[in-house]
Amino acid sequence: MNLIKTLQSDFSKQTVNKIVAHIGNDPARFKTLVDAFLAGHYRTTQRAAWPLSYCVKAHPELIKPHLKNIIKNLDKPGIHDAVKRNTVRFLQFIDIPKSMHGITLDACFPLLENKKEPIAIRVFAMTVLANLADTYPEIKGELIAVIEDQMPYGSAGFISRGKKILKKLKA
Repeated sequence: MNLIKTLQSDFSKQTVNKIVAHIGNDPARFKTLVDAFLAGHYRTTQRAAWPLSYCVKAHPELIKPHLKNIIKNLDKPGIHDAVKRNTVRFLQFIDIPKSMHGITLDACFPLLENKKEPIAIRVFAMTVLANLADTYPEIKGELIAVIEDQMPYGSAGFISRGKKILKKLKA
């Protein structure tokens, strides 16, 4: 399979499933997807985001060598919302190495605080930060303040996730 050509062709859930099946747990094929995700054409990076998150969910060990670059990519100006959304989505489900906690905190707090970010990105960032608060209880106060500040203006999804996370943080 020519991954780049597939990402540039007609794109659908079926295409995503084909890409994920093609990659499997092969680190070399996964690296090709990561390279497209990080350095491809605008449309290619956007389309690579979806299968990337599915691959990480199925085989979280594949992301380890690429994680630092992917997290740093969140700070890149002008990246597509799909790239941010799928990055923070998979960060919710993996064990982030301790050496990358700082850059993850630095990437996720601004995503959560920015009311112009789409709800899904903010909600996933909230979850990533709540997961890190288990290791760093000193961030709980700031996280609680940000969530409570945004709750009155949040969507139903934001409010629902916010209530669950606040309950966990205050326990």
